[in-house]
Amino acid sequence: MKHQNGRKKLNKKSPHRRALLRNQAIHLITYGSLTSTKPRVKEVQKLVEKLVTIARIGNEFNARRHVQAIIPYKIEAVLKLFKEIAPNYVDRPGGYTRTIPLARRINDQAPMLRLEWV
Repeated sequence: MKHQNGRKKLNKKSPHRRALLRNQAIHLITYGSLTSTKPRVKEVQKLVEKLVTIARIGNEFNARRHVQAIIPYKIEAVLKLFKEIAPNYVDRPGGYTRTIPLARRINDQAPMLRLEWV
């Protein structure tokens, strides 16, 4: 059975959803924080946690190729992940990001969150 193994669809087709999550992950890696709606932040958080877990191994060939397959757009973001972000979490068993609830968005009352590194 495949109960509770899926991802949120975010009301997008899969290529658009994949591009959205990649771009938001790149934004988090580059700028250190991301502000978006709750479902999007939760999905980006899952993706980024996996990326950091892969990058904690070090700057090895296979780990780097794996991360570049997930984030193919920006090599600068991959380098920053391996050289600046992942070394901070080598001793940490998980939970590399935190979510901070913000006020609801004015036009549609969507719950907003800020995602940042711990």
